[in-house]
Amino acid sequence: MSGMEVAEIVNPFEELGIPQTSGPEEVRKAYHRKAKLVHPDQFQDAEQQAAANQKMVRLNQAYEEAMKQVSGRSYSPFREMLSVEDAVAMAQKLLDQNAPERALGQLMRAEGRSAAWFHTQGQVLMALEQYETAEQSFRCAVKMDPQNIEYRRGAFDAYEERKRSATLRGRIRHFLHKRQRKGKR
Repeated sequence: MSGMEVAEIVNPFEELGIPQTSGPEEVRKAYHRKAKLVHPDQFQDAEQQAAANQKMVRLNQAYEEAMKQVSGRSYSPFREMLSVEDAVAMAQKLLDQNAPERALGQLMRAEGRSAAWFHTQGQVLMALEQYETAEQSFRCAVKMDPQNIEYRRGAFDAYEERKRSATLRGRIRHFLHKRQRKGKR
């Protein structure tokens, strides 16, 4: 860095001024918003340019680290534990985006477990075609909230899929889905 010392990034999300539950698009927007303010090309004075350059380097580091984290490519102590509600909400959002692996990662950041957490975990595991484990998750949700019809339906659907996947037709379908998912990567 040509003699300049840039302080270590403590928390990339704080540096970008966004919550740690932000997704990739929110990280990009925050980065671009801040980059417009600190870009060295905006300044004529050499001292101001040097200070802006240091801020820009720091901002770039924060952006890269935040993007790694939201993409699920790295574990980081910056990614604090989430409340159960936030973890479930983020996991649902990722499920809607057809990203079950990332959804599972967000669930694992929850500070505790609730019936909704187990239900969401069951949904994620169903998307990953792990029917036996999904059934167990749904059953935990039912134990915690026996009156919830949605949780019961999830347990029943997982049970049915587990039975169906044990047949030859189910194994072939599972194999084809797995190949299809690998092709999308």
